[in-house]
Amino acid sequence: MRGTLFIWITLLFCTSSQAQPVLPKSVQDDKEKIMGEAYWEKWNPELQKQIDRDIEKYRKADGKLTLKELSQDAEVKIEQISHDFQFGAHIFNFDQLGADELNGKYKELYGTLFNSATIAFYWKTFEPEPGKPRYKAAEIDSPSYWNNLKEPWKEFHWRRPSPEKIIEFCEQKGIHMHGHPLIWGNTGWNHPAWISKSPDKVDEMERLFRKRIGEITAYYGDRIPSWDIVNESVDPVPGTPRYGVIPDDYTYKSFKWAEEGFPASVLFNINDSWRNVYPPFIQDLKERGAKIDVVGLQMHLFSDKVCLDLAAGKKINHNNTSWDPLDVIQYLKELDVLERPIHLSEITIPAPGEDYKANQIQAIIAYNMYRLWFSWPTIFKITWWNVVDDCGAAGEPVKSGLFTRQMEPKPSFFALNELINKEWKTNLTVKPGKRGEIKFRGFKGNYRITWTDRQGNIQTKEYYLK
Repeated sequence: MRGTLFIWITLLFCTSSQAQPVLPKSVQDDKEKIMGEAYWEKWNPELQKQIDRDIEKYRKADGKLTLKELSQDAEVKIEQISHDFQFGAHIFNFDQLGADELNGKYKELYGTLFNSATIAFYWKTFEPEPGKPRYKAAEIDSPSYWNNLKEPWKEFHWRRPSPEKIIEFCEQKGIHMHGHPLIWGNTGWNHPAWISKSPDKVDEMERLFRKRIGEITAYYGDRIPSWDIVNESVDPVPGTPRYGVIPDDYTYKSFKWAEEGFPASVLFNINDSWRNVYPPFIQDLKERGAKIDVVGLQMHLFSDKVCLDLAAGKKINHNNTSWDPLDVIQYLKELDVLERPIHLSEITIPAPGEDYKANQIQAIIAYNMYRLWFSWPTIFKITWWNVVDDCGAAGEPVKSGLFTRQMEPKPSFFALNELINKEWKTNLTVKPGKRGEIKFRGFKGNYRITWTDRQGNIQTKEYYLK
């Protein structure tokens, strides 16, 4: 896998229409003044040093093993081949990019940059006709179908591929899978047209919620090990329903129904954005016995202007969310009171334009935020939302991808790749002790250990550092 990674990354560097820019990481580096001085004051050297210390403390461990029959003056190669931490993205554009070459580059990201994929189960497009769920791919899911379309975004299942071939793809490549969402009360974005929104049909809506949960849990069992059981259900104002017509206490009921169907090993996520009412909402569900294994936290920048304000160092509160690093830390502390691991479940950071400066802004914000999130001990997964420009949902920034629409890498890709595949992967060559003892400190995950024995044969073994 690593050989494929380096070959592919090399090709990206060679074929990119623009050279990889140098990414400023401090006010001293930022000679072109991409970011405002107020931005760098917030991301000051003291904070950066604390992030470095926490990454060293929480993401690394000490390894120790003993090798026998080593050759004289042997050197031992220690190569990290996978990471415990999950770096993910949604995989909603699988086979939909309009050309086999583009689809191939998209798929290659999973297993190189990303080791986790969020799979679409939006009810509206998963079951457009009652009783006919789209578990398996049909002709309308084939690459040839999408390759012949001039306006793919007009198709009902754009960004909503059938899940089976994606699951098989992830299984073959060893990609962590996450289902999204099982229940979402948004009647416009998620509910099929055949579900009544009439207030006198709310009992029927509840019956259909339970039916959907029962069918999906029975079909998949533990094949998909993690799910957003309920998406975006917290009322911004307690007591005022977020979506109007909705079954009473449906979040709690959905978790209990899912528990009846899924095996105990499946992780149950709740998923919402930054709101003051979110932590107490989760605490109430926990106290009533809802099986909440993971807290999902969305952070979206859905405005170019807000992104530019953030780059200038202004205080923003977009989508109920502050992106000031100290505010992020404080909110993570509030979520930690719930004693559950955190999944940064949907991340949108746009380039506020198409020029050099806009792309640099996106990359710098992403670089610093990923470092902060990675340093936080209870965060175990980060999921970038739209991988490719011009492939988001209506209303989302069109330049929020890591790649252009033609799958050319942007500075934000290089920024994340530098972290995930370089800075945060351990590769060492060490001299063993007198008795063949090997000691090292590295990032948690799986390793390949390679050495030469006394007969001159190259030996390898797997080693898991936890």
